[in-house]
Amino acid sequence: MQLKNVIESPCGLRFMLDQLDLQSGFARRWLLDSPMMTTGDEITACYEILHRFADLVQRVDKTYIDTLCHKLCGLKDIRTTIRNLKQRAALDDIELFEVKHLAMLATDVDKWMRQHGMDGVIGIPGMEEVIALLDPDGLRIATFYIYDSYSEPLKDLRAQMRQHPEQQDELLLKANEIEMAVREELSAKLHPLAEAIEQAQLALAQIDVNVAKAMQMQQMGLTFPTISSDGTSRYEAMFHPQVKAALESRGKAFQPVDITFGLEPTLITGANMGGKTVVLKTLTLCQYLFQFGFAIPASSAAIALKDDIHFCIGDDQSVEKGLSSFAAEMKHIDAVIKASRENRKLLALIDEPARTTNPTEGAALVTALLRVLAGRDMSLVMTTHYDIEPGDARCLRVKGFVDGEMDYALVEVQDGEVPHEALNIAQALGIDSEWINKARDLLQHGGAPIKQSDNH
Repeated sequence: MQLKNVIESPCGLRFMLDQLDLQSGFARRWLLDSPMMTTGDEITACYEILHRFADLVQRVDKTYIDTLCHKLCGLKDIRTTIRNLKQRAALDDIELFEVKHLAMLATDVDKWMRQHGMDGVIGIPGMEEVIALLDPDGLRIATFYIYDSYSEPLKDLRAQMRQHPEQQDELLLKANEIEMAVREELSAKLHPLAEAIEQAQLALAQIDVNVAKAMQMQQMGLTFPTISSDGTSRYEAMFHPQVKAALESRGKAFQPVDITFGLEPTLITGANMGGKTVVLKTLTLCQYLFQFGFAIPASSAAIALKDDIHFCIGDDQSVEKGLSSFAAEMKHIDAVIKASRENRKLLALIDEPARTTNPTEGAALVTALLRVLAGRDMSLVMTTHYDIEPGDARCLRVKGFVDGEMDYALVEVQDGEVPHEALNIAQALGIDSEWINKARDLLQHGGAPIKQSDNH
């Protein structure tokens, strides 16, 4: 799975990518093409590099970081040129310029890295041999031209063209032949260096991405997670950056959440607008960020590695496929059940399953789903507002209204009973008091009359 395959997940991953201050389009493409890491060694190596860049951003004056970023703006995508070089094609002047520009940029960035104690963090192959071939006069100018110094006959022909303009056409034809021969010779000499040129381009992209990740970490208050060794994921003061930014823009504060879950099913209950969906979105976002090598929105985190991540948020009707919200949701959950039977480490986050059907069948579907997935080698976190029998699931509940204020903290409870706070929430929202009072009156006198359909 590549990052580009999950970028549109409703967990908020695109927001994190959009807030990443990358300097080059090639670095963004490289990042989107990067695979999700599934081994501890991969993630450890990735975070070791990011640690060095996070330290760099902290200790180095911002003007120096800005200088590096300005240099990285020059990184271009020359993969087609490199492919042509590998295939022994004769490069044209534009392609030779691209190679020269990359080589000079790589050398310049490598010098900057060494000056700031970052040598060896990301290896940039030496490009001096490339530069020597494409800059024979040692001008160190990022342009390319078939210089006179490549060929004495070419130098003589050009002198004759200046002295005898009446022979321009004949002399130009001969000069073009020599220039083509020079390009072919240069391309042949560059061919053995194609792999190093490619690695230099990738190294610059990796530097661009890590600088951007480190700066985002500083700006958003993110943290480095550890790898959980016991299958249990633990978060302290976890927050969702996009939701937090939206609240702060309105002068409100985001309440961070602590949560721990392992291989036993975890059921989160609470009234609507209790923050349950945000918890699932944040857990999904954190898992992806972790396995793609980003810092995490929390004060501390220990995260278990997974092979697959399934986020089922519901309300996903597909006009193209002719599916209603309920049908699309059922297919997503069916995929989770099938995946749970495979020998892979799975994380499933399911938000309010069966919310769009009637309460009787909905509660039955949720209870049955918990029983089906219980005992599987997977982590399941599921939210619901149905009162159900949780079985062996661990139950968490949104604390709810405390002294007239909504408290989004999660507290452990012994059953899956949902707090009845819909009317309190509606009142806090300033909803019409006549409507709310009539509802309260109905509840106080035995509940609202509900007519059951003959079909149920």
